Amino acid sequence: MANVTQTPLNPGDSPLVREALSSVVSRETSATQTAAQPGETSSDGNGSWPRPAKTRVIAVANQKGGVGKTTTSVNIAAALSMHGQRVLVVDLDPQGNASTALATEHRGDVPDVYQVLVDDLPMADIVKQVPDMPNLYCAPATIDLAGAEIELVSLVAREARLRRALAAYDAVDLDYIVIDCPPSLGLLTVNALVAAEEVMIPIQCEYYALEGLGQLLRNVDLIKAHLNPALRLSTIVLTMYDGRTRLASQVADEVRAHFGETVLSTVIPRSVRLSEAPSYGQSVMTYDPGSSGAMAYMDAAREIAHRATVA
Repeated sequence: MANVTQTPLNPGDSPLVREALSSVVSRETSATQTAAQPGETSSDGNGSWPRPAKTRVIAVANQKGGVGKTTTSVNIAAALSMHGQRVLVVDLDPQGNASTALATEHRGDVPDVYQVLVDDLPMADIVKQVPDMPNLYCAPATIDLAGAEIELVSLVAREARLRRALAAYDAVDLDYIVIDCPPSLGLLTVNALVAAEEVMIPIQCEYYALEGLGQLLRNVDLIKAHLNPALRLSTIVLTMYDGRTRLASQVADEVRAHFGETVLSTVIPRSVRLSEAPSYGQSVMTYDPGSSGAMAYMDAAREIAHRATVA
C-alpha cells in the first residue's frame, strides 16, 4: 500500500494549509485508489488538481438569502487554492461576509469593490492575499457597496463595470475568479453575470428551494442574449442537506431530475463548523478540515476542477 503521508505539497504552502491538507490526504488517496482503474494515475495524488486552460470566472448567485452562497464561494475557493489553483474571490455583497471569512480587512477607509465599480480604481489596488493562504486572494467589500446600486444607474456601461475592471487586472496569473453575489437581482448581480462565464447556484435542500429560481434563470438568459453570450449555468450545488429528513432527499431528487448533470454529485451537509469558521476569519477548510462540511466542499471543489478538463 502507498504511504499516504508522503503526498507532496506545494512548496509555497503555509503551515496552516499543510496541516489542513495532511488531515484529508489519506481520505483523498483512498478515494483516488478506489476510482482509478489498474495502471491509471490521478492528478489528485500529487496534491494538485488540473489547471484550467484559461481563467474561469464564476458568479455564485441566488437571490434568496441564507442558501449558503457566501459559504460556498469561500470554501470552494479555499479548497481550490489548497490544491495548486490561484484563486481570487470578489466580494460583491455589501455585507462583506466573504471578506470576513477570508480575514480581509473591509471596514473604514479600506479600498474596496465599490471604488472599483464607481470610481474606476484599479482592481490591483484593492486585492489582498488571504493570510496563510498563498494562492488565495480577496477583493473586499465594505458597506459603501450598498450605495453602488443607485450610483451605478447614471454611469456609462453600468452593467459592464466589473468585467472591465477584471479585464484590466493582470497582476497575477489566476486560475479562478469567484464572484460572491448579493442576495438580489440588482445591478451588482448583473455586473457579476456580465463579468462571468459561468454561474454557480447554491440551492438549499429545503421546501422553498426552487422559489425564485426561475427569475434568476430568466435573468441569466437575458444577459446571455443581450450582454454576455459566453454566460452559462455550469454548476448547481445542493447545500444544507440533512440526511435525517425525507424532505432533503426529495428536494435533491427533484433538482437532479430538472437540472441533470449540472448538479454536483457532492451534497453539502448542515454543519455547525461551517457556521463557526467565519468568526475566526477562516474558511472551514482550515478551521476544521476533518469536519463533514470541509470534506464535502473539498469533494465539490474537486468536481469543479475536473469539469474544467471536459468543459
